Amino acid sequence: MVYDFVAGEILLINKPLTWTSFDVVKKVRNTLRVKKIGHAGTLDPLATGLLILCTGKFTKRIDEIQAQEKEYTGTITLGQTTPSYDLETEVSETAAISHLTEAEIKAAAAGFVGTIEQVPPLYSAVMIDGKRAYTLARKGQTAEIKARSITIKAFDITAIDGAVLHFRVICSKGTYIRSLAHDVGQVLGCGAHLSALVRTRIGEYRLEDALSIEDIQQIRNAQVAADGSNS
Repeated sequence: MVYDFVAGEILLINKPLTWTSFDVVKKVRNTLRVKKIGHAGTLDPLATGLLILCTGKFTKRIDEIQAQEKEYTGTITLGQTTPSYDLETEVSETAAISHLTEAEIKAAAAGFVGTIEQVPPLYSAVMIDGKRAYTLARKGQTAEIKARSITIKAFDITAIDGAVLHFRVICSKGTYIRSLAHDVGQVLGCGAHLSALVRTRIGEYRLEDALSIEDIQQIRNAQVAADGSNS
């Protein structure tokens, strides 16, 4: 396949665990020698899955792409609460969960389907007085974050393995799955955190069609080889 990164390309990338979205952009920019590039929708470092990068003139489509419906799978661990709502921070509170039934758990999840008001985590990129919320959180500071309207189209508990809930979510732009996990724990009265997350779809773009970081290097190698044969 021949790429024209100046005219514009949409690259589907499978983001590795612990990489930030910016880490991926930087790696792709430097590997492919692309000057104009950006991503459509941030993934947290502890999430994996579909990250869409736009190059050249296609960077104008970033807002359009990131506004589309998103789909995720992952796990929520009940009975353990963390300040970041995921595993970026250590467990701060624990609670018993043995009394909870499958019906109660699934009913709690179903209660979030529809248009709801959600408060983003303090450990997030939300701007507060000109600063990212996570900057304040990592300094031990607190701040009030306003709720925002989001839509959860589907929230299915696909399996229950002790304290670990396996789930699938289809949601609108701006949804924080970490907040969803935390809020489920609040409804159930035991606390919870997001223990794994994979983004599987953004609009029509799917994870199974995504490139790995290794694939990006192979694209660069092919470019170099093609340039050499044409010189």
